[in-house]
Amino acid sequence: MTVHHLRAAGSSLVLDARGVAVPTIVHWGADLGALDDAALLALAQASVPAVPPSSIDVPLRVSLLPDLADGWSGRPGLALAWADRPGLVTGARRSTTTAPGPGRIVVETVETVVGEAGDGADGGAPAARVVTELELAAEGVLRARHTVHNAGPRPIAVASADVVLPVPARAQEILDFTGLWSAERRPQRGPLRHGVWSRETRHGRPGHDDPFLLAVGTPGFGFRSGEVWATHLAWSGDKRLWAESSALGRSVVGAGELLAPGEVVLAEGERYEGPWTIAVWSGAGLDGVSARLHPWVRRTSSVARPRPVVLNTWEAVYFDHDLTRLEALADLGARVGVERFVLDDGWFRGRTDDRRALGDWTVDPTTWPQGLHPLAELVRERGMDLGLWVEPEMVSPDSELARAHPDWVLGGGAGPTWRHQRVLDLAHPDAYAYLRDALGALLDEYPIAFLKWDHNRDLLSAEGAHAQTSALYRLLGELRVAHPGVEIESCASGGARIDLGILPLVDRVWTSDTNDPLERQAIQRWTGVVVPPEYLGGHLGAATAHTTGRTSSLAFRLATALFGSAGIEWDLTAATEAELEQVAAWIAVHRARRDLLHSGTVVHADTQDGEAQVHGVVGPDAAIFAVVALTGAPRALRSPIRLVGLDPERRYTVRPLVVGAGPKAIQDAAPAWLEAGEVTLPGRVLMEVGLESPLLAPEQALLLETTPT
Repeated sequence: MTVHHLRAAGSSLVLDARGVAVPTIVHWGADLGALDDAALLALAQASVPAVPPSSIDVPLRVSLLPDLADGWSGRPGLALAWADRPGLVTGARRSTTTAPGPGRIVVETVETVVGEAGDGADGGAPAARVVTELELAAEGVLRARHTVHNAGPRPIAVASADVVLPVPARAQEILDFTGLWSAERRPQRGPLRHGVWSRETRHGRPGHDDPFLLAVGTPGFGFRSGEVWATHLAWSGDKRLWAESSALGRSVVGAGELLAPGEVVLAEGERYEGPWTIAVWSGAGLDGVSARLHPWVRRTSSVARPRPVVLNTWEAVYFDHDLTRLEALADLGARVGVERFVLDDGWFRGRTDDRRALGDWTVDPTTWPQGLHPLAELVRERGMDLGLWVEPEMVSPDSELARAHPDWVLGGGAGPTWRHQRVLDLAHPDAYAYLRDALGALLDEYPIAFLKWDHNRDLLSAEGAHAQTSALYRLLGELRVAHPGVEIESCASGGARIDLGILPLVDRVWTSDTNDPLERQAIQRWTGVVVPPEYLGGHLGAATAHTTGRTSSLAFRLATALFGSAGIEWDLTAATEAELEQVAAWIAVHRARRDLLHSGTVVHADTQDGEAQVHGVVGPDAAIFAVVALTGAPRALRSPIRLVGLDPERRYTVRPLVVGAGPKAIQDAAPAWLEAGEVTLPGRVLMEVGLESPLLAPEQALLLETTPT
C-alpha cells in the first residue's frame, strides 16, 4: 500500500508515499477512523493542492525532507555539504517506503549526484542515504528521526537533519518557554505570523532558557481546551525548535540538533543518527499532551521503585562537612521519615569551596580520615540509604586533574571560566576512561544508592556539543549497566538539563535550584507538562529561600513540595519541635499517597489571571488537588474551585487534606462546605460548577482529597 495510516489513542498519521518522490504527511492529528485502501488513496489525492499563479508549475507539497528542490522556500529539513569542496550535496532523489511493524513506517531516500557516473536510478552517483523513521506509540506519541548514511566516496558534512511536521492553518498560536537560573520554564506565547519563530540553544545543554516544548494550537488553547500540536527534542545538547507559517500556504513545526559547522563529517560508510523528535497532538489542550506523554514516559523510562523522600545536605551545611553535625542532621531526618540522605558538594580531595578540586574524585582524607564509611554506616543504621553529589563533566583549573592533563580540557581551556570551572572533554578517550573508573571505584567501595549528577556551566565550545553529549549518554549507560542498583539524578545548576533524551538514563531530575515555593509553583507546573511528577525533585526549603530571600510560611512550603519526588533542603537542626512534627506529618501523608501522586493523571483547571490556580493528580480510586493563591484575589470572593479530570458519572467526597499546617485565609467565615468538613457531589458537578473557595491569603495553598463513594 502506498498510502500508510498509523492510528493510536485517538490520533492518526497518514503518509502519502505514492511514486518515488519523498513522501508527504497529509494528516497528523485527530483519529480519522478505520480507512480502507480506497479511502486512503482518495484522501491522498484530495490533499494535493491547487497550483497558484507565479509559483512552481506543480502542486507544492511539504515532504519529509523539504527543501528548495521541492519548491519549498522555508527552512529546509536536510542540509548536506561536501566536506572536501565547496557546495551543497544536491541532485535527484528517490524514496522507498516500508511498514516493518505495527505503528512504524520507515522511509529510505537516496540522494544521487546527477552528471556523475554511478548506480543511481537516474544515472547519477549515490551520495547519501537518508533513513526516516516514524513511530506512533500506543499512547498517541509520535517519534520521528532521520539517519544520514554516506553512500559515496566523498566526505559529507551534515549541516542539519531536522524533522519537519505539517500543522493545519487553524494552529495560529505558539507557546514555548524561556527562563533563568532558579526561574526555569517561563511560558511565552504569541500569534504564529508569516515567517519563522525559531528557538536555538547553544549551551551544550538545553539551558535554563530551554524552549523545552514548542506547542502551536488553536487560538486561546489552555490546559483543558483547544487543539495542540506539540514538539520536544529528546536531546541534551544544542538544538533548535521552530514553527513556520509560509505565505505559500503551509505551516510546519520542526526540531533537530543544532550542529556547528564541520561538527559532523561522515566518511564513506559512516552515519549520523539524529535525535528523536517527540510530537503529540491533543484535542484537549495541554493536559491532553501530558495525558499522552506521561504514560509513554512511564512505559519507556520507568523508574525502578517508589521515589524515596530525600534529605539533601547542601543548604543545611554547604561545604562544612563535619561528621558530628551531619549525624545530628541524619538523626532528625530519620525521625521525620526521610528515606535517603544525600551528601552534597565538599566531600572530595581539596574541595573547601567552589573554586577548586573538581575532577579529583577521591574522598578528602583531612575531612574524612576514615573515608565515607562512618557516614554510610550511621545513615544505614537510621534506616536511610546514602546518596552522593558529583559533577563529573567539569574540572577546576585549580585541581590535580587539570594540572596533570591539560589536554583533557575541552577547547584547550580557551574562553572564560564559569563558576570557576572548565569542561572536561568526554570525547577524549583517556578522560572518559578516567571518569568511568573514578566513579566506578566510589560505587564499588561505598554503599551509594544515588548520584546527584550536576552540570554547572555551559560548554561555550566553538566545536559544538555533539561529541560531548553522545559521550555523556554512553557514560551514563555504562555506569547503569555496571551498577544497576544505583539511581542517578540529572541536575544542571537546577533545571538546565531536563529533556526526554536524558530521562531514560536517569531516575530523577532536579527541577530547579530554587526551593522558594512561589517560584516553584510555576516551575513545577510547566515542567510537569512533559515530565511525570515522580521524576521532578521538589524539596522543602528553609523559611527564607536561599535563592530569592523571600520568606514563606511552612504551610505553603509543605503544600508545594508534596507533589513530585519529595525531599528536604533545610537544616532541620534549626527547626522547632512544632515544625519537626509538621514535617513528619507531611512526609507521612506523602508516603501514604505516593502511589497516587506518582502514577495518576496530572490535571490543571483553566483559571482567569489573578485567580487561584488548581492542579491535581487523579487516580482510579482517589485524587489530590491543590488550590493555590499566588497573589491577592481580584475580587472580594474568589471563583469556585473546579476539580477537573474526575469521572462525571461517579460521586465523590471532597475533604481538606492536612499535611501538618493549614493555609491562612483572610475571612470571617469559611464556605459552608468547608466548615462542615466535607461534601459529596457527582463528578460532573465538581468539574462544571465547583466548590466555593476559601479566601486564601497570597502565597497559600489548600489541599483537597477526593474519593469516590
